[in-house]
Amino acid sequence: MEFLVVFGISLILLGIAAFIFGVNIKKLKEMVNIKPLDEIAEKYPNNIEICQDYLKKLGNTNVKVQEDEESEATVYIAVSDKICIGDMKKSYARIQTIAHECLHSIQNRKILLFNFFFSNIYLIYFAVIVILALCGILPNQMMFLVILCMLGLVQFAVRQYLENDAMIKARYLAKEYMEEKGISTKEEIESLVKQFDEINDIGIASVQYKMLAGIMLKIAIFSIISFLR
Repeated sequence: MEFLVVFGISLILLGIAAFIFGVNIKKLKEMVNIKPLDEIAEKYPNNIEICQDYLKKLGNTNVKVQEDEESEATVYIAVSDKICIGDMKKSYARIQTIAHECLHSIQNRKILLFNFFFSNIYLIYFAVIVILALCGILPNQMMFLVILCMLGLVQFAVRQYLENDAMIKARYLAKEYMEEKGISTKEEIESLVKQFDEINDIGIASVQYKMLAGIMLKIAIFSIISFLR
């Protein structure tokens, strides 16, 4: 019965979080491309050059940079110290997004590597206990559920710190970069920065919810499996 209670609470908290954060992924995607702002951003160098400029500015030029137009994601991979830039050359948002990933590259390396390995351990642990629970060979399931919650809490805290730190600083790094380049007028820069702020308002909330939702769903899935078994 206790597993059914945990399952119900997980879903309720998931709904409350969605309401509080006001997540609107559709609106966020629509904000990534705004024609007048895209035209302003077109004046700037290509993505790799922008990335290299940021890294030079941050004093971290050893990072490998590659562009993959077949991918939509732009990410920093800590274990290989590499930034992969997705297909975003036509979007004004690239100026801030690339800054975000470059800022990840100068964060505390111990925390970055811990996040990478711990996240994978967390996923493997979840997969193993779910399989064992489905097979009916997992003893003391409540203990494993508590461990799952604790791992999720640690993973959320570390990831939240890394993402919030990069998101908040990216706006200022992007503005400083544009001002130094002198390509755009002051009014154009302000219009871009204003839109960056709007993206961040929705983006930070969306990232928070996505991380929290992942944890709650894992707890709910394991709880219902344990209840049914």
